[in-house]
Amino acid sequence: MDFEHLIAEAWATPFEGWDFSHLRGRVTYDGTLPWDYERLARERLRTAAALLDLGTGGGELLSSLAPLPPRTAATEGHPPNLPIARARLEPLGVEVAADTRAFPGASFDLVLNRHASYDPAELRRLLAPGGTYLTQQVSGGDLEEINTALGGPPHPHRDWDLARATADLGLEIVWSEEATYTTVFHDVGALVLFLRAVAWQVPGFEPATYEDRLRAVHDDLTRGRPFRATARRFALLAVAP
Repeated sequence: MDFEHLIAEAWATPFEGWDFSHLRGRVTYDGTLPWDYERLARERLRTAAALLDLGTGGGELLSSLAPLPPRTAATEGHPPNLPIARARLEPLGVEVAADTRAFPGASFDLVLNRHASYDPAELRRLLAPGGTYLTQQVSGGDLEEINTALGGPPHPHRDWDLARATADLGLEIVWSEEATYTTVFHDVGALVLFLRAVAWQVPGFEPATYEDRLRAVHDDLTRGRPFRATARRFALLAVAP
């Protein structure tokens, strides 16, 4: 498929929630994380009475964790995802809100968060005494090879890492770890679609602005050189006093 077709298709492909199925086989991964966020979440769901999922996206992961605790709520701050999350989660009895201000303090004994930003003070307000916070986060230097290859601005939160997260949290850290793996893009359309979905990676991204750099990536790919970038993650488990 030629460059123009790949770009046009990627820019027109519908994308909802956090459904990355359009990229299956076009983006692959070398290496895995040493922890399993989903397993860690399921282990804590067994004893939870009130769960909050921060930044649920379209509710894809949360719905897969059912059966859920008697009281389960979720937030989603990206407006296009909010109706998708509600359509998926409300039939499961999950209350879905745009932000955490909808919930009273000390009302959750488990807060989950995969890849969403959060306010440490608000998190402490929401957790009941002895409540647990489990999060997997994307580090600020994530996939920085993309920004370099395109000549775009650096990631806007480059200083976000495990050290900063643990220092600012104000909870008792039970466990934490950080790791990397390689994300491999096999065609330039997959890269463009990814940048549409993860809009904060290259702020203001539009293919026309980066056409020359995208063509250079495309030329390398057609010569059998996949585009590789380093994914950076950290995770932590903490308990409220």
